[in-house]
Amino acid sequence: MMRVVFALFLAFAAFAAIDASADRGRGHDGRDQQRQMSREERQRMREDVRDAYRHDRQGRQDRQDRQQRSRQMSPEERGQLRRDIEDANRQIRR
Repeated sequence: MMRVVFALFLAFAAFAAIDASADRGRGHDGRDQQRQMSREERQRMREDVRDAYRHDRQGRQDRQDRQQRSRQMSPEERGQLRRDIEDANRQIRR
C-alpha cells in the first residue's frame, strides 16, 4: 500500500515539475503581447459583436413575422388545406 502511495506521489511531483518548467519556458512576454490590443482592434471587435447581435435580432424578428403570417389562416383556408391534405393522403394509399 505504501508503495502505491509513494508511486502516486512521485507521479504527481513529476507532472507538477513538468508543468512548472513549461510555464517558465514560455515566459510572460508572449501572453502579455497577446493581451494587448490596439484601440482599432478593440473597436473593430466591438463593432463585430454589435453587428452579430443586430443580425441575430433581425433574423429572430423575421422568424416571428413568418410565424404570425402562418398562424393567421381563415377558417375557410384551413378547411381547404385539410381537404387537400386528405385528398393527397387518399391518392398516396392507392
